[in-house]
Amino acid sequence: MTDFTMKTDADGVATIIWDVAQKSMNVLSTKATAVLESLIDLALADPAVKGIILTSGKMDFAGGMDLNVIAEMRAGGAQAVFDGVMAMHRLLRKIERAGMDPKTLKGGKPVVAALPGTALGIGLELPLACHRIIAADNPKAKIGLPEILVGIFPGAGGTTRLVRKLGAMAAAPFLLEGKLSSPTEAKAAGLIDEVVAPEDLLKRAKDWVLSATPAELVKPWDDKGYKMPGGAPYHPAGFMTFVGASAMINAKTQGVYPAAKALLAAVYEGALVPFDVALKIEARHFTGVLMNPSSSAMIRSLFINKEALDKGANRPAAPDQSVKKLGVIGAGMMGAGIAYVSANAGIEVVLIDSTQEAADRGRAQSETILDKGIKRGKVTAEKKAEVLARITATTDYAALAGVDLVVEAVFEDPKVKADVTAKVEAAVGPDCIYATNTSTLPITGLAAASKQPESFIGIHFFSPVDKMNLVEIIRGKATRDRAVAKALDFVRQIRKTPIVVNDARFFYANRCIIPYINEGIRMVAEGVEPALIENAAKLVGMPLGPLQLVDETSIDLGGKIAKATKAAMGVDYPDEAVDHVLFWMADQGRLGRKANAGFYAYDAKGERLGLWDGLRAKYPRDKMQPSLSDVQNRLLFAQVLEAVRALEEGVLTDIREGDVGAILGWGFAPWSGGPFSWLDMIGAGRAVDICRGLTAQFGPRFHAPALLRELAVTGGSFYGKRAA
Repeated sequence: MTDFTMKTDADGVATIIWDVAQKSMNVLSTKATAVLESLIDLALADPAVKGIILTSGKMDFAGGMDLNVIAEMRAGGAQAVFDGVMAMHRLLRKIERAGMDPKTLKGGKPVVAALPGTALGIGLELPLACHRIIAADNPKAKIGLPEILVGIFPGAGGTTRLVRKLGAMAAAPFLLEGKLSSPTEAKAAGLIDEVVAPEDLLKRAKDWVLSATPAELVKPWDDKGYKMPGGAPYHPAGFMTFVGASAMINAKTQGVYPAAKALLAAVYEGALVPFDVALKIEARHFTGVLMNPSSSAMIRSLFINKEALDKGANRPAAPDQSVKKLGVIGAGMMGAGIAYVSANAGIEVVLIDSTQEAADRGRAQSETILDKGIKRGKVTAEKKAEVLARITATTDYAALAGVDLVVEAVFEDPKVKADVTAKVEAAVGPDCIYATNTSTLPITGLAAASKQPESFIGIHFFSPVDKMNLVEIIRGKATRDRAVAKALDFVRQIRKTPIVVNDARFFYANRCIIPYINEGIRMVAEGVEPALIENAAKLVGMPLGPLQLVDETSIDLGGKIAKATKAAMGVDYPDEAVDHVLFWMADQGRLGRKANAGFYAYDAKGERLGLWDGLRAKYPRDKMQPSLSDVQNRLLFAQVLEAVRALEEGVLTDIREGDVGAILGWGFAPWSGGPFSWLDMIGAGRAVDICRGLTAQFGPRFHAPALLRELAVTGGSFYGKRAA
């Protein structure tokens, strides 16, 4: 069975149906592309065929390109990539011209794309080459070009066509941000032409084919009088558009994402030349991006590895452990967020707090989130009522009867958590799995309060729960496979990405992010200009500088973590210099954003005004400032060396989880593909050399772990070692 099949009805309308066997979503492969082209050729050559409908045999149209195609092209080198992209351009141009006389643009056959649901990447680039795009009114459908989010850009004509269709400014959110739209939003934005009832989709497509006029088949950019919406670069209005676009891209990417720069270059240069030349320019820039190591690392981490983890790549063998009824203990910000995402996923939730007022307040947080969704048109009143009806807010532990998973989200205090554990276990059945939401406390120690430590596990959510996609699952020493499977199945139910790590203080994510924050604070104490620290972080792709990050998470929380860590480590505690700064800030009442005073100054509304001047007064600026690269190396290696140590010590067992967890958990330079991908990118030998220099200057925290030194000696890599 082929991915594309065609049938022609009595009225002369050929319908090409895309339906990839044994896949829930259509993706385009090299073989299928050849089949599609052969069907297009047959339809255009057949005098009995009056027009073509391109549609899907599935609920959705397509999810994009089969990544094996990209891997095959990359393996053949730059020329193979360029040739492959140009072959796709020729196919889409063939659809676009549809048999027209190249001089008169007459005699073409109408081609319409009928989209039953989601159309992403090549799933939208194909329709953009058709003469009309009609979508079913499916509120769950997403339409867009999200390639930029995984390190590439739309390279099958989507970039060139969308800019010529909408203009550079209007196309920018879809190309540069990967914005996805519902069918109605896509029509309003000009991405598609019509939205019809699902049952009318194919009928309307056929009606259009049979009634289309020759003028409707000529794309605007093929018309002699075509002018780019908003103006081309040499037009006064267009000039300002492109200047603004360049500034916007650099502000958003800080120059570290090659795909964004290449996309803008393709758009700018393409706008200066005829359409077919613009396609060739797009292909050249796309080839450059695809051959860039950053692109391959982002695709691997943010698409291939993330998808594998989402599907339960490291799930232990166990029967289905889907959650039927969930108990959440603690209705604060974290507990309320967990209750919301669970109820939104269709799970019945019992939300418990010490007072009814607190429990109701936690449930009301879900209502607030849903109301925001209603204002944006993403949620209906009926959906809101359904979600809220699934949440029971109470103080009564007896309401936990029948729950099969409990997530405790109370204060980070072992005594408080132990008390809750006893109360829960007295109310639930023996098969219930108990999960504690903690970011720092070792799970094995907390499990000592449980009568069933084999059913006790850690689930670390990131704040805010409704927006953060990563969940860290922590296996204690006594935790058994069923508990791990339960946690993984639950995380998949709520549509988040899980990583599984073994128990240790700070687990994986916080183990790596705390040294990043601490390194920034250390530099403040050393007299490094705070603005240099913050900008160095952003210029290497971190979403927040370390000082802004500690403001966001709160300085007093940092102080509490420092005290607890010092108590646990004793004389081995390495961060006295950091503590001097943190405790001094706390003494000044500067506790971060929540207090409108931290490393940054804030106005009355909580908006950042800039770095606080008092830092320079307390920690004068050293006359000899370090170079940008030195600051960046300190900030990056503080994180990646901890990631390697976590792998060495068995806390982390899969480098895929290390890379995906780093990007989704704390925003580690997404352009790099994650800490292990970045180390592979620069090479273990170079990494060890940098570590030697940092160790000599700043101490043993930068000493290269044995595993990294081993790879440097053998010339190996983390992904190469894993593949072997």
